[in-house]
Amino acid sequence: MPPSAMPPSVQTRAALTRRHFVATGSLLAATTLTGLTRPARAGTLAPTPSMRGGANNYRPGAPIVERIGGGGFWMTGTVRRAGDGAALAGQRIQIWAHTTEGHERDPQSHGATLTDANGVFRLEMPQIVPAFGQPHGHLAYDSGDYLSVFLRPVMPSSRDTSLEAHFVLQPV
Repeated sequence: MPPSAMPPSVQTRAALTRRHFVATGSLLAATTLTGLTRPARAGTLAPTPSMRGGANNYRPGAPIVERIGGGGFWMTGTVRRAGDGAALAGQRIQIWAHTTEGHERDPQSHGATLTDANGVFRLEMPQIVPAFGQPHGHLAYDSGDYLSVFLRPVMPSSRDTSLEAHFVLQPV
């Protein structure tokens, strides 16, 4: 039976079926020719580079502490392995800053903490105040299993009550 002799509902279904066949075939040809049939692969996670000025007033071996000074400000972040991005538990992160209770060179302004099972660290400390015109903190990974990294993140405002920093470490 020629298409013109078919009832309108059958004509519509036949047209949709032809369109569907042509569209599907075109899509299949395009994906095969462009290589999109291969599974996508995630890129590797690059290590965090040390920041200029990050090691200023660093104190090797600063003690692990529950809190630096009177607290009120939170320094938080994560530690992951370069390449696969796996969370690293038990990693020592040293933190220091110019605060309402001391200068960043003062021993009481330094402390360290360890990452938890999810690679997360948190340490309470006094409010950070601007030094050299910028409110900033200092953080260091220096335990030896991975390359040392020194960070110096700047806060958007000196009124902020927390600062985040993330480490991606390269094995030694």
